[in-house]
Amino acid sequence: MADQQFPGWHGTTIIGVRKGDEVVVAGDGQVSLGQTVIKGSARKVRRLNTGGQDVVAGFAGSTADAFTLLERLESKLEAMPGQLARAAIELAKDWRTDKYLQKLEAMLIVTDGQDLLVITGAGDVLEPENDVAAIGSGGNFALAAARAMMDTDRDAEDIARRAMAIAADICVYTNGNLTIEKISK
Repeated sequence: MADQQFPGWHGTTIIGVRKGDEVVVAGDGQVSLGQTVIKGSARKVRRLNTGGQDVVAGFAGSTADAFTLLERLESKLEAMPGQLARAAIELAKDWRTDKYLQKLEAMLIVTDGQDLLVITGAGDVLEPENDVAAIGSGGNFALAAARAMMDTDRDAEDIARRAMAIAADICVYTNGNLTIEKISK
């Protein structure tokens, strides 16, 4: 009953695009509570630097939950330098089996410039097909738009920006205030 009375936090859109030697992760800045925009300039894409390894991460879902997961990912990366995929799998295993972590509601897109991964609370570590990953309420809109542009001459950043603009035009929980991080192989 309490869940029905409280409208809950809604939406975001995060996209990761790999083209050539570059990966771009972009996220919108909107935070909504029910039908109200609470903030329009949140930073949902972060650069992590653990043990000399540069990693970019974007998150959708609860902010506190996402930061808990990012902290866990950083500790996994410190224990396994240069092994993003292995660290992501270890995080997903913990997330799936730990009673505290199981309650966390967020998803992550992470990249080190080589790997582009989606990490979920269901224990999934997914490497997207077609070099595009997207999560959040506007994720499917951004994903479709980006995939349509992958065969063009546009670079990764331009594809991400244009895909996010399309998602913001369609999804009411996504705005055009972007945070963009680039990383190369």
